[in-house]
Amino acid sequence: MNTTSGILEKLEWIQNSLSFFLPELILAAGILVVLTLGIAIPGLRSGKQVHGILAVGVVIVASAVTLDWNNLDSPVVLFSGMIRADKFSAWLKMLCDIAGIGALLMSLQRGIIQKHLPEYTALILTVLLGAHLLVMSTNMVMVFLALEMISISSYVLAGFTFQQTGAEGSLKYFLFGSSASAVMLYGFSLLYGLTGTADLASTAFVDGILLHQSPMLIAAGLLAMAGFFFKMAAVPMHPWAPDIYEGAPMPVVAFFSIVPKLAGLGILTRFVIAVNAYGQSSIDWQYIIGLVAIVSISAGNLAALRQRSAKRMMAYSSIAPAGFLLIGVIALTSQAVQFMLFYASVYLLANFLVFVYLQYFEGRGIFTIPDFAGTGRSYPIPHAFLLAGLISLTGIPPLAGFTGKLLIFTGLYESYQTQSDPILLWVLILGLLNTVVALFYYVRIPFFAFLRDGTFTPSKYLSWENLFGLVLVLALLALFFRPDMLMGWINKITFVL
Repeated sequence: MNTTSGILEKLEWIQNSLSFFLPELILAAGILVVLTLGIAIPGLRSGKQVHGILAVGVVIVASAVTLDWNNLDSPVVLFSGMIRADKFSAWLKMLCDIAGIGALLMSLQRGIIQKHLPEYTALILTVLLGAHLLVMSTNMVMVFLALEMISISSYVLAGFTFQQTGAEGSLKYFLFGSSASAVMLYGFSLLYGLTGTADLASTAFVDGILLHQSPMLIAAGLLAMAGFFFKMAAVPMHPWAPDIYEGAPMPVVAFFSIVPKLAGLGILTRFVIAVNAYGQSSIDWQYIIGLVAIVSISAGNLAALRQRSAKRMMAYSSIAPAGFLLIGVIALTSQAVQFMLFYASVYLLANFLVFVYLQYFEGRGIFTIPDFAGTGRSYPIPHAFLLAGLISLTGIPPLAGFTGKLLIFTGLYESYQTQSDPILLWVLILGLLNTVVALFYYVRIPFFAFLRDGTFTPSKYLSWENLFGLVLVLALLALFFRPDMLMGWINKITFVL
């Protein structure tokens, strides 16, 4: 009788959880539909518009449902504590979905993705599903499964150019990612041994953390965070990024620059709060994360200065924003987390603006930064929009990238005034200095385009890229002059593990 009642209780829990799991079910259904159509109707395999448009529709519906649930009054525990639906995860899921829509729209251009189109769109949807699960996870088992769902799909997507550079990048991604996953899993096993539970949100986990304030706990936490840093491309788990960015198709590169990074950020925030025992731990996790942020920002910017390839430059420059995103985790206040989410939103818009036009110029045989010489006079509108994206990534007004960096530095400084932790001040100073360094490599493309001679035929002003670019630039301008349009929503997010 007890066994029967226990099973019924679990079935009832699952049934109640499914009603809050609708966005993920929509994505899963989309994966099955796309693959089934590719198998059942072979003629559709060459019609990438069909698969792309269908996938875009699936993601839009899933994101719309998530937006509706962004109004949750309190967190909802699902599936016996494996995942949790709350406003924090809902916002990150919507950002990932927007990035997925952007990548799929970029993929609709002719010649970008030429083979295995149903599989390509299904893999994009699978990464999004994994990202949804990862930012909602509060159990170490679920964290590992969700992270592997993202990783395995990403390994395949990285080689979708079906060329040698793509195959090499995909293999390196697989080898490095497998090692990072193994290290993370070992860290989880140590944490389970120390606490006796895999539930990050349980009181038993907090009690276990407080009972074992030892070097073993530091080692376990660092090993576990290796997997999260890998997804964020933060130092020292960053060496995979340049080869992947250079060998993968441009839509995949734009997708990788956002979705795994934000998914890793979401679970890292939850994890740090848990191992910090809600501020009761004697171990200074802020110092550890602060060092990672400082090194990531500095190493990414300095390495980007030396690059000739536009893709590799963006690969190294994407390491620095990982450090800036970590500032919200370092400060670890409700306001700092909200500012981090604003910066992530702005970073998404600016990053896609840049990658859309790098793809545009790649289609015209322009791959390296010196190849841009003289193109500013032939492609004035694309270069104007590309410049806007680069300026926003640098953090210069009048675009929202400036507001994003201003807010996260403000949150960091306010946290320093409260806690007086020297690492917070060091992150603030070096972050400001590195913003100046970023300017030097971001303006190299405009420098070659407008101040160096070259011969190119004039371009057409009417194109989907220019329409897409106009929308993104207007959004970045609007969020600079009226950041409250976005912060009004973000301020409703009260982060709870």
